[in-house]
Amino acid sequence: MTPPAPCKQVCIVYHSPYGHTERVARAIADGARQVANTQVHVMSVEHVDWHALDHADVIIFGSPTYMGSVTSGFKLFMDATSKRWKNRLWVGKLAAGFANSGGLSGDKLAVLQQICLFAMQHGMLWSGIPLMPTGHTENDLNRLSGFLGLMTQSDNAPVEETPPQGDIETAKWFGKYLAELI
Repeated sequence: MTPPAPCKQVCIVYHSPYGHTERVARAIADGARQVANTQVHVMSVEHVDWHALDHADVIIFGSPTYMGSVTSGFKLFMDATSKRWKNRLWVGKLAAGFANSGGLSGDKLAVLQQICLFAMQHGMLWSGIPLMPTGHTENDLNRLSGFLGLMTQSDNAPVEETPPQGDIETAKWFGKYLAELI
């Protein structure tokens, strides 16, 4: 009898003051759950499950873009990982990131670079998003042409309406892709 395959552990940790970035995190989780033997933990930076993060195979980090940077809440989370950094607890884990902003550009690339550098300091292995853009309408995949990580855009509207469906479908694609890598 063949033993069951070990369960892959995916953690998604995000900050979402208005709920839009959380919606993206949950879509990434939906995509990751499509992969057999994958357990997904979704957590805000206000309620971090450190045990899950320390035992994850992949950690996906997400933040809105505020003033060209991660939010102060996400930065507090980053700073709280200093003992893990010192003890090299996350070395070799797969890492990825996502950024959401109100503007089409909104300096999301700067946020992804900041998150990538954070992951590199932890000795993690970074994965971008290799999905070519399928167009530029709100229903297209990777419409914002992000490659360092997932980029989504939210209008000043309720969470149920934004980010648009194409960005949500891209998030699901990204989650599935990352879960398949491990």
